Amino acid sequence: MSTTKYSVCTICDIGCQLRTEAEDGKVKRMIAHDNPMLANNICYKGTAAPHIHNHKDRLTVPLKRVGERGEDKWQEISYEQAMDEIAEKLQGIVTQYGPETLAVSTSGWNTQTTHSMDRRFMNLLGSPNWISGVALCAGNTAAVNRLTYGWFPQPDFGNTKCIVLFGHNPRKHSWTPIFNAINSARKNGAKVIVLDPRISDQAETADIHLRLRAGTDAAMCLGWLKVIFDEGLYDRDFVEQWCTGFDELRARVDEYPLERVESITGVDRNLIIEAARAYANADGAVIPWTPITDQQISSTSAIRLHSILRAVTGNLDVVGGESLGGFSDAYIPESELGLHERLSDTQKAKQLGFDDHPAFTYRVAEMLKESTEKVWGFPYADIVMGCQMANPTNVFRAMAHSAPYPIKAFFALGNNALMSYPNQHQIHEGLLNQELIVAHEIFMTPTAMLADYILPGDVFSERNHIADTWSWSTRLSLSQKIVEPPAQASSTFQFWRDLAHRMGFTEEFPWESLEDMLDYRLSRSGRTFAEFEASTFMEMQAPQFRKYRQRGFATPSGKVELASSVLADLGFDPLPYYREGPALTEDYPYAVFTGVREDPFFQTGQRNIEVLRARCPSPKLFLHPDDANQEQLSDGDWVRLETKSGAVTAKISVQDSMKQGHIRVPHGWWYPELRGTEKLAGAFISSDAVLCSDDDEFLDKEQGIPHFKGFPGRIVKTTAPANFSDQVLNG
Repeated sequence: MSTTKYSVCTICDIGCQLRTEAEDGKVKRMIAHDNPMLANNICYKGTAAPHIHNHKDRLTVPLKRVGERGEDKWQEISYEQAMDEIAEKLQGIVTQYGPETLAVSTSGWNTQTTHSMDRRFMNLLGSPNWISGVALCAGNTAAVNRLTYGWFPQPDFGNTKCIVLFGHNPRKHSWTPIFNAINSARKNGAKVIVLDPRISDQAETADIHLRLRAGTDAAMCLGWLKVIFDEGLYDRDFVEQWCTGFDELRARVDEYPLERVESITGVDRNLIIEAARAYANADGAVIPWTPITDQQISSTSAIRLHSILRAVTGNLDVVGGESLGGFSDAYIPESELGLHERLSDTQKAKQLGFDDHPAFTYRVAEMLKESTEKVWGFPYADIVMGCQMANPTNVFRAMAHSAPYPIKAFFALGNNALMSYPNQHQIHEGLLNQELIVAHEIFMTPTAMLADYILPGDVFSERNHIADTWSWSTRLSLSQKIVEPPAQASSTFQFWRDLAHRMGFTEEFPWESLEDMLDYRLSRSGRTFAEFEASTFMEMQAPQFRKYRQRGFATPSGKVELASSVLADLGFDPLPYYREGPALTEDYPYAVFTGVREDPFFQTGQRNIEVLRARCPSPKLFLHPDDANQEQLSDGDWVRLETKSGAVTAKISVQDSMKQGHIRVPHGWWYPELRGTEKLAGAFISSDAVLCSDDDEFLDKEQGIPHFKGFPGRIVKTTAPANFSDQVLNG
């Protein structure tokens, strides 16, 4: 018998709502939503879900390491035995070294059902060292936006008249709902401005395209502000009534005349003027979130400059601009579930990154606590999981070098941590130093191969859930269980709940099942999960605009802080600035930018899914034809891209769309089919994580985020990796 239910897809981070069809207890196919407003939000990653959920190599039984770490030798054990042994070993480590020596790396996109139980467990235990890929993507943007106006806004695509894309390139099969929203806005008359070194898909149809040099976003924003201030294009009334630090900001902007910005970015000043005017004069304009400014040496300044542009042009919390949603009135947020108030000040101060790169750590969270509670009703705002985090580089340094103290236990849930952060060699060294590594996964990743215990996870078709976009918006989306998970598989909720019960936190984890948790979270609106799924597939609170008129902004001053009082109190520059990245040299003449996603994959996933891997069998570096000619390279040649930190092997794709002197590197490449013939399934052959240094000179000062966008590299011709074939796919 065939059954169809609603699902929120978690194969990537956008969370499209689809429908899952199942037959005889197995997922059969994914189909579009039956609501016409949502029907176009489907891509070939989503339709590949049956190939993922039913894959022959999916982990279904807990595994215990029996060989040397990384040797990939395992013994099958029961879930109960695995949890008992993990709890016993973790308790021993905590007793010997202290609770802060547990670090956890997770991905809420993939696991979805944590419900902040990871943070809850760690805060009760006493460890502040939680990290996630959101430190490099969206989460850090949320945290930095809070420095300016206390929340992370959502663009009003439905009413906007101007969309500004800083390097972001939504496509039919990548960030599909955003792609559709941009197309819809275009039909409604919105102009699109793209800032990207490449002639990207979005740039091809843009009204204005600024081909800036990689990593110079902050300088470009300062140039826009120079135009906007000099020509009086800002919202004077809003600035006078609701902003602080305008005079100081204007003085800083005056340090960036257009000839300087033109020199830094490589973009003609007249085009800069045209774009700045188009944005400032639009009757409603948005700068949607972008992963590009998340990952630069001036990341904090660039993100702050986006927030400042929104504010000074009158596009903050207005129709057609960007809205500040706040917590949902209908659903208890992760921010409350995490029990951040239960972690002592002493343990918070031990958080790695707290002292030197505090922007998204507990140090800043405590400084914003009072104003956050005043405006939003709760002191801790964990938006997109990006607040109250440890700094990943500091965590891996501690794992590798035991300074300022050792990390001795590392848990990775739905997160291929070895390949998900910069300086992969240091991460590997740190993992080899651990006394306990636990991986919660659906496939054998390179990180899982280094674990002591691997617990098989469930997938979205096997669990009930209500997705709330991690407080980024107030939307609630239904995801229904349609098939049973493998008997020995667990959700991340169950993992943390069962571990907590073994570690003495039974009272703080009273829920027996995911449905109990969903009932609890919905209790704020007087409903159960069963009642919710019987009544709707999605709901959202009616938007309210200009809420600041009643409550102010959740900053220490209660206003938009163009000069940040928090950064000033921390000893940082309170004003945004541009900082030049590592200089190109004669030996390393190319500007390398990494982290670019390929449509068939999300992060390091799906390389073992035949229908997706067939679309992109091998990693490809994009190079301009003039650069290819200079290097005597042809399309399809294998090359070795080298930096001072590492090297990757990949094919060259000669692209007219590339900016000369730049090399684009895809993210997350490894070779599942080489498991057993190459160390860690080829995790060091083509992974962009080996290329970028996380030495201090490469790090954003306030966040400690590495400079992925425009660091020095060189290329030489080589041969394909050993044992590799475009036809070797592990389906």
